[in-house]
Amino acid sequence: MNPYALSILLSSLAVGTIMTLSSSHWFLAWVGLEINTLAIIPLMTKMHHPRATESATKYFLTQAIASALVLFSSTTNAWATGEWTITTMTDNTSSSLLTIALAIKLGIAPFHLWLPDVMQGLNLMTCLILATWQKLAPMSLMIMTSHQLNTNLLIVMAVLSTMVGGWGGLNQTQMRKLMAYSSIAHLGWMTLILSFSPSLTTLNLTIYLMLTSSMFLMMMTMNSTNINKLSISWLKTPMMASSMMMTLMALGGLPPTSGFLPKWLILQEMTKQHLGPASTMIAMSALLSLFFYLRLAYAISLTTAPNTSNSNITWRMNCNQTQIPKTTITLTVMMLPITPALLMMMN
Repeated sequence: MNPYALSILLSSLAVGTIMTLSSSHWFLAWVGLEINTLAIIPLMTKMHHPRATESATKYFLTQAIASALVLFSSTTNAWATGEWTITTMTDNTSSSLLTIALAIKLGIAPFHLWLPDVMQGLNLMTCLILATWQKLAPMSLMIMTSHQLNTNLLIVMAVLSTMVGGWGGLNQTQMRKLMAYSSIAHLGWMTLILSFSPSLTTLNLTIYLMLTSSMFLMMMTMNSTNINKLSISWLKTPMMASSMMMTLMALGGLPPTSGFLPKWLILQEMTKQHLGPASTMIAMSALLSLFFYLRLAYAISLTTAPNTSNSNITWRMNCNQTQIPKTTITLTVMMLPITPALLMMMN
């Protein structure tokens, strides 16, 4: 892609997200979401492959439906209350429609079916943008309207998302689909605590962005798009393979990694809210996600030579091109000791 066109598209992505983050009027927030959607579609189709075109079409259709629902819910609320401000979504029907619209945009179950198929047809850089940056604008709207959304609907979608994210990733061999189901499961944790502690949702989102970014950066460096390519990564870059194994454990929420921190705090807060059954279900669903993360860690660390590989061995990478994202990898493991400081910052 032309560097000038790429810079314009990436700038438009940033402008759309910042516009939604900084707006207090529903129309400006909707415009920011539309700019965001239209800016990423050329990035999706830059590979000129039918699979990429299919992914871009699916993404455009789902995002268009969600944007139309956002506009419809805000218009219905303005009709009922006379207010266009984001924080005055007081009409029950409008808040339910808004919850569904933002769930479609984020890929929360049961509106998740587009996310794995779309991510499978994209290259790893566009997948990184879709799994991280594109979550910011809809999640910011959910956090701003968290006290007005339908709490029962959010809890049902959260439990369903963690179950779908766990079950869906069990039989996958493609890394992009695995990361899509990982995203669905993490969004379930964020949605569960949204009505009770938006600051915990923000903390969980921050840690999720950090873990997912480091995972995709390592996949891009090692050019690993499926488990077979991942299984020979230890022979090429042992340090990065061990770092990826720790990142996978952090994504699964295994202590003492940083991914354990939001799950621990969320379960503690849900117990205080007397929501024991939902907490139990979401904790059991996390074990399913942990299983396929452990399967990936096994493929990285224990399937080295002289075992037979099912894929052709790629050319050994140049050491100068192997740039490990050291900061994000360090944060995936080392944030648990600073939990008191993070809690003070949230409060």
